[in-house]
Amino acid sequence: MSAQIFYIDDSGAESTGYVVYGWASIDLAHWSAALRCWLDFRKHLYAATGIPADYELHATQFIPGRGSPSTRPEWNRHKGHRGRVAQDALATIASMPGTRTGAVWRHTAKTGRAYYAERAAVYEHLLHFLDNTLFAGGDHGIIVMDGDGSDGSYQREHRKLKLATRHIVEDPWFIGSHTSQPVQIADLLAYTAYQAVLRHPGKRFMWNWWGKALPDAYGPFEI
Repeated sequence: MSAQIFYIDDSGAESTGYVVYGWASIDLAHWSAALRCWLDFRKHLYAATGIPADYELHATQFIPGRGSPSTRPEWNRHKGHRGRVAQDALATIASMPGTRTGAVWRHTAKTGRAYYAERAAVYEHLLHFLDNTLFAGGDHGIIVMDGDGSDGSYQREHRKLKLATRHIVEDPWFIGSHTSQPVQIADLLAYTAYQAVLRHPGKRFMWNWWGKALPDAYGPFEI
């Protein structure tokens, strides 16, 4: 038996109709080694680019070129640098000990409240998939998500699980991505998975990042 911690974040947009969830699961026995691998990457990144280790790598802001992440103005002026950083980050995630990655998605024509109901349904499918996977391995896990917990739909889905058989324990724990390196990892996974399935012509350069950097990942799969 072992225990897993799942860092999950969502991506997609009502305007495109996509709902995407990306995650990194870390075996608790390897949690320290996995985090050390990522922190070493952040240390080397600072030395090479001037991006401080505590700067939030928020994918929707960082990759398109928003903000000034580096302490070196000349680095910030070249937006193409960011794509290389993102790909290096994905490769680092793939090398983290005891870590598995995955993503699921759905496309819908629903809008407004119906779109957000669809998003909750996708999370429900993901939650049951993770719970069943843990059950099959005799493991238990807990979910950590970006946010402040104000969206009650996530807690409701957890509480629908049968207590006698569930292997996802507790409600999801919420942590702001700006304070958590692993949640930033989940954010990067969700956003790049979204671009892999959206295939927007303006972001063609991102279409193959997921498959290239994460060959052993689960998905992105449509559910």
